[in-house]
Amino acid sequence: MSETEPTVVILTALPSEYEAVRAHIPEAEELEHDEGTRVERGRLPDTPWHVAIAELGPGALNAAALTERIVNWLHPDILLFVGVAGSLNKKDIKIGDVVVGTKVYSIHGGKQTRDGFQVRPEAWLSSYRLVETARFALRGKVHLKPIAVGDVVLADAKSEIAEHLRKHYNDAAAIEMEGSGVVHAAHLSGRLDALVIRGISDYADAGKSRADASGSQPKAADAAAAAAVAILRKHRPTRASRGGTPAPAASDDSQEGPLRPSTYGGDHLDFRGSTFSGPFTAKSVNHRRENTE
Repeated sequence: MSETEPTVVILTALPSEYEAVRAHIPEAEELEHDEGTRVERGRLPDTPWHVAIAELGPGALNAAALTERIVNWLHPDILLFVGVAGSLNKKDIKIGDVVVGTKVYSIHGGKQTRDGFQVRPEAWLSSYRLVETARFALRGKVHLKPIAVGDVVLADAKSEIAEHLRKHYNDAAAIEMEGSGVVHAAHLSGRLDALVIRGISDYADAGKSRADASGSQPKAADAAAAAAVAILRKHRPTRASRGGTPAPAASDDSQEGPLRPSTYGGDHLDFRGSTFSGPFTAKSVNHRRENTE
């Protein structure tokens, strides 16, 4: 498969989430990173997209580290996190519904003082392009709302954390454990459209265990995966001729000399592994290597 083909990476945390996405990819090849991370990659039928699916395991810290690894490895155009979450508004957002995150909150930042806990919110806006695509592709079928993320399984609606969410993040529609790590890694990349899509599997209260035992998680994962596929069927690659193909690694000696033209496009030079001083003038040129063999 050519690296110039448009690629979306879909990340999951749980086996049921992974299987829900994998069901939409008829044929896929298994790829292994040098450090052992594995994905399956295949074509999403009737779309231009090649989809790479990874199961990261739970937790935002783990998600952030592995997301960065996978992004640097596969160089996707789009990054989606697809999985399950607990509803923070059982009146309007029911089990089986899907929440597409317009914003992602990390809920644990703050300072504890004698006057109480002073919140220091951290939040990331989702890709405008993808939110707009979701709005049109799934109009009236999903909730476009902020999502709260914390390294905690919330199973008590009367707990201190539940009260913390109601007081400081009252517009959040759902709570989960990985989204902040994923969108933060996308933000650091400086070039990725990212979106968190969550199916509701419980109400983040004492009934969570009963809901899980009833099979709500696989059903919610299926709903989230179907929403992700609908978004990808509507969305189209934006990079002309995939001009954003990654630059060669520093060890690549396919081009001689310390200055290597960047393949990210534009008037940029890749100075990795070089020594440079003094002024220079960069011009747009067509870098082409002649075959002298």
